[in-house]
Order: sequence, then structure tokens, then C-alpha cells
Amino acid sequence: MGNMNVAVLGAAGLAGQIGKKGTATDMTFFELKRGQDSVTLIEPTKYPEKLSSLFYSVGMSEFAILAVEKIDAALGEQIVMADMFGIRRGWVLLRNYIQMEQLAPLIAGTSLEGFEAIEEDCVKMREALLDMAQAEGRKAGEGSCGSCPVDSHFNVKGVGTVVLGSVIDGHFRKHDKMRALPLGREVVLKSIQKHDVDAEDGVRGDHVGLALRGVDSEELDRGHVLTTDPSVKMSKRIEGRAELIRYWPSPLREGMVLHVGHWMQMVPFRVASVDDSGGFRSPIVSMEAEADMIYKPGDRAVMMYLEGGKLRIAGSIGLV
Repeated sequence: MGNMNVAVLGAAGLAGQIGKKGTATDMTFFELKRGQDSVTLIEPTKYPEKLSSLFYSVGMSEFAILAVEKIDAALGEQIVMADMFGIRRGWVLLRNYIQMEQLAPLIAGTSLEGFEAIEEDCVKMREALLDMAQAEGRKAGEGSCGSCPVDSHFNVKGVGTVVLGSVIDGHFRKHDKMRALPLGREVVLKSIQKHDVDAEDGVRGDHVGLALRGVDSEELDRGHVLTTDPSVKMSKRIEGRAELIRYWPSPLREGMVLHVGHWMQMVPFRVASVDDSGGFRSPIVSMEAEADMIYKPGDRAVMMYLEGGKLRIAGSIGLV
């Protein structure tokens, strides 16, 4: 069984020409399936109005399709976001007579540098994506240790609480006991579905529906995390070395409010202190929030400044 998640950027409606429409919020999901192999295409429906729509869509993906209709600030922001997540596999679709020579300087030195420029043929794209998904061949390993951030949640009559999300790390199995964070509650994973088909496990990259016992839908929110991984922690304080992107124009400053994005969370943090004696693009930063950030030590989070105008992505910070 293979699966792949694909962010479709820069072309509203393109994903709908490739896959079958599924759930829609600030992201819209489209599905492809061939036998036991599947592809989930994710379109950031509310972007560019909501940067979170782009952040979540790219963060859930390991492959990207970038349609280039014009060279503008939105294109630059999408390139920066994909680079922040290290998306190295993808396609470029050139429209409106734009040439690769015009795009090349923008992706030079980024993870997108190796993207392939292809012909916009939805039939060929569909088959190629399914072939890649088949080659993924993901399987659950030994033991049981994985995490799934909550995207959406609801009650289903006769089933109970159901969560939709993507397995972000590791894997877990049906009947596992999981921690629901930040509630600090133990819940039982009653069943797992992938593309509306019952499954025994969830593996990194799977888009899943999880039926839970021990928690009501009303207690959950987007960004909450279900995990069997004991190393996952939460904190209202972040301190570490940040890396600002090369386009960011000025130093971070005390009192500045940055939205820190990690998994399905975008938490507003206020900068408490900045030490940029080693250079303003690599400062040691301390930040505080009113809500917990849930993460696995060693992860990196994206720092966004929503008042930043045309460029709202500031950089990243390590989580310890």
C-alpha cells in the first residue's frame, strides 16, 4: 500500500481536475485511488488571505505542484513556505508564457531547485502521481509510536467522536491507547479509516479518520494532538536559536508578536528577549504564549509575522 500527500499551489481548481473532491475548510482535499495506492491533493483554499491555509497545506505534504501564472509576491511566499518545509520533490507548471529562466532565480538555492517543469496534462499527472504513491510502499514498523495532529473533528451517530488528520510521525494501530494533548487525557483508538476504508494502522503520511473513545468532539480543537509517543511535550515558552530567511529585512525585537507554526498549530508568541550579537539573522530568542505549543523535541517550527505585508514568513526556530 502506498500513499502520498501533494500540495497544489498557485492554481485554484487544478486539484479538482486531477482528483475527486473530499472535505473542504480553509484547505480542500482531493483524492486519487488505484487499488490500494492513494494520493491526497491539498489545496490552500483561503490563501493568500489566510497564511495559515498555505502553512497547513504545505506542512502536510511531501510533494508539491507549483503552478506559475505570474511572478508576484504570492509566488515568492509560496516558494519560501515550501522551502521552509524542505519540499524537494515537485513539479512546476508554467502558464501565461512564463519561461523557466524567469523562475529559476527565485528557486535557486531552495529545496525547490530540483523541481521538474512538466506539461500540464491532468491525465498524465494523475497516473504519474499514483505511480509515485505506489513506490512509497509505506508500512508500519515494529512497536507503536506515532502522532496525529487534529485537523477537524465531529460526532458521528453510532460511532462517536471522529477526528480527521494526517499521521505526522511514526505509526499507530487500532485499539492503541493515545494521549490527547493538551487535554492530558488518555483515549482509545477504536477504529481507523483511510479514504473511507477500514484499516488496521496509520503510518506517517496517511490521511486518516480516527474514531475515539474517551473524549467528546466538543473538547477537541484543530491543533490538538493524538499521540502514542512519550517524547511529545507541550510548553508555553520557547527558547532557542532562530534562523531568519534571507529576505527578512530587520532584526526581531522584544514585544513583537510572531505566530509560531508547528504541525496543525499556529500559536501567537510574544518575543520576550533577543540576543543577536552573533548576527541578526541567527538570534537566540525567548518567546512566551498563553496557549501550549505541542511538539517533539528536535523539531523546527515556522515563525510568521502576520503584519509583515507582502512577506509574512520570518524564519524558523528549533524546539527543545
